[in-house]
Amino acid sequence: MKLKKNIIFSLCIGSMAVFTFSCSKDWLKPKPLSFYEPDVALADAQGMYSALTACERNMRHEFFGDAAPILTEIIQSEVAVEGTTDKAGPQMDMDIALLPDANLNNNDRTKVGWYWYEGFKGIKYANLIISRIDAGTFKDENEKNAILGAAYFQRAYRYFKLVHQFGDVPFIDKEINEPKYDFYSYDRWSILEKLRKDLEFAYQWVPEKVDRGRTSKSACGILLMKVCMALADFDRAIAIGKEIVAIHPLMKSRFTVNKSKPNTNLMFDLHSVEAKLDGANTEGLMYVVSYPGVDGSDRIRTMRNGVPFWNNGGIKTPDGKTGTGLSLAADETDLSLDLNKNYGRGIGRLRPTWYFTNQIWRSGKEDNDLRGIFNRDSWRKMEDLKYNEPNLKKTGNPWYGKNLVKPAGMSVEDSIRLWFSWPHYKLFVPDPLQTQWEGGETPWYIYRSAEVYLLLAESYYWKNDLGQAAIAINEVRQRAGASQLTADEINIGELLDERARELYYEENRHIELVRIAYIYAKTRKPCEIFGGRVYDLKQISGPGGTNANIKQAGVNFWYDRVVAKSNFYNKGVKHKWAEYKISVHHILWPVPANAINTNIKGVINQNIGYPGAEKNKTPLVVEDK
Repeated sequence: MKLKKNIIFSLCIGSMAVFTFSCSKDWLKPKPLSFYEPDVALADAQGMYSALTACERNMRHEFFGDAAPILTEIIQSEVAVEGTTDKAGPQMDMDIALLPDANLNNNDRTKVGWYWYEGFKGIKYANLIISRIDAGTFKDENEKNAILGAAYFQRAYRYFKLVHQFGDVPFIDKEINEPKYDFYSYDRWSILEKLRKDLEFAYQWVPEKVDRGRTSKSACGILLMKVCMALADFDRAIAIGKEIVAIHPLMKSRFTVNKSKPNTNLMFDLHSVEAKLDGANTEGLMYVVSYPGVDGSDRIRTMRNGVPFWNNGGIKTPDGKTGTGLSLAADETDLSLDLNKNYGRGIGRLRPTWYFTNQIWRSGKEDNDLRGIFNRDSWRKMEDLKYNEPNLKKTGNPWYGKNLVKPAGMSVEDSIRLWFSWPHYKLFVPDPLQTQWEGGETPWYIYRSAEVYLLLAESYYWKNDLGQAAIAINEVRQRAGASQLTADEINIGELLDERARELYYEENRHIELVRIAYIYAKTRKPCEIFGGRVYDLKQISGPGGTNANIKQAGVNFWYDRVVAKSNFYNKGVKHKWAEYKISVHHILWPVPANAINTNIKGVINQNIGYPGAEKNKTPLVVEDK
């Protein structure tokens, strides 16, 4: 029993809390249980809801903090790349950075390993509840099933990520009370079938109205949609999506206190801290939560991660002087010169591609799009910033207070990290408790009904019903102010472009590309944006072997899409530390070597293309219980 005590003890001390949503700070105050024996702590609804809170709070860590794991998901796609150019090691040359024995969970390298270890940690917490549900005491069967359904969602949430990041992985469906060294990989398709069954149960029993930050029926529904789509059951996905949007319409009118502020718009409203706290927000389906000044909260640091490194000394005036700084001149009254509080103190970890900053914003289609580069309230470019270095004012430099001008001789390193545009409305989170504004405490969307509309559009696309696909995607575009699309304009590229416009820094972009890659390979639907190319499940990661690092079109959709759209990979961008490279097999990530090497009595497969894959065994199949 000692090990069980330790497991639940660490769970209670580190994470357990009960949330009651309101607009006060009480909603995040932890209420720790006074006992740690699992047979007691998980004996009733209160204890099990507390354990669920551990799962829900751990979801937050993907999005919060410096070098948040979500950056790895975005970087492993076509919308952005690693922007840290002052050292070797960050995930730029994937042939080097993504190896099983590399440091795969490091702020200065990659968070691939974080997804592996944190994924299974969340599964462990969910399994504590699932394994003990029949021994618990509940007021009725509805309460029991609601808790079980929420636990199924938490387990499915992790497994959906794992099977699209790592492919065949160990499947664990019960509490483990002793050291175990005999894990085996399970077939990803059978895991998805199990997730579908569990999520159907969750979608039936989890209530719709829940406290902010908890699992809702619609959250279960959107994850179920994605699982059904991954299994090519598009009709079921469509049926669920219609049910969700019927009760969760898009927010189409301004609804927060920000509506009276200058230089804001509806998209500012939707992504503000106030909107994510507002009970009138019908669009939010699930959130992770953090609230200013409350113990246990965290800073999201979106500006640190996603805004250019404008204050590192590399921004020079046209006459060669240091142009920008964190502090204002002592006697300065022009607040537009406070770059720190107007834009956030970034370090450029997440460097958007030309595809995201320019290509998807088309004249004639997105001219009036509130989310895009033509809206100067929503997007920022470096030329919007002004030279504010106090010494410029002190010496009477004529460039003081004027807008930045890109230096003609800027190095490759600086142009990558210091000079790009970004979606200010999405990344700006006030950080008033800090001197350097990097992104403060806030709730963050996990799912919104806008994504449901985009999933509906994609489901109709797979069914070749482009008319209905256009209707669904136009719901999102119309709200944003973009022009309407016709059926003959719909293709997978258009759908992915719209996801990029709407869901930057929200969606797991790499996972979504991999999900689509598997659907193409499973259905063998010709891909119109690549000349009718047909993909196959066989060798979707390439042939493996000694020549694993192949870079050729036609093996999987993920590789083709990233290379086609990322100007870093298709133009061979180099700087003094690295060259941007990806290979076909990087569609799936390497299983950390330590996970395989310590599993001395079983076999966890390595993904094709990485060292160790030659030892793989046929994956097991999850039984249909």
